[in-house]
Amino acid sequence: MTDYKGIRTFDELLEREHGKIGTESRNEFEEKAQMFIVSEMLKEARKEAKLTQQQLAEKAGTKKSYISKIENAKGNIQLSTLIRIFETGLNRKIGLTFL
Repeated sequence: MTDYKGIRTFDELLEREHGKIGTESRNEFEEKAQMFIVSEMLKEARKEAKLTQQQLAEKAGTKKSYISKIENAKGNIQLSTLIRIFETGLNRKIGLTFL
């Protein structure tokens, strides 16, 4: 079991659990966390639009299985397809921030 004594911030917890920023373990965790966020945003937006995965796929010109993969945080997402899903399928804009 991991010792959490002395941990005072979320950043310290992340470092203890997944390593320092830039390590393979931390990069893998960060990638999965970002994928989870995107998946939840897509699910929420699709439900707000009252669309099924199939309906969204048809509007965005992709497959239901691709929508499902994104919503379940599985596989890789092609940025151009993700933008098309949000902008064409859901009539929403995507903003990107690079740090």
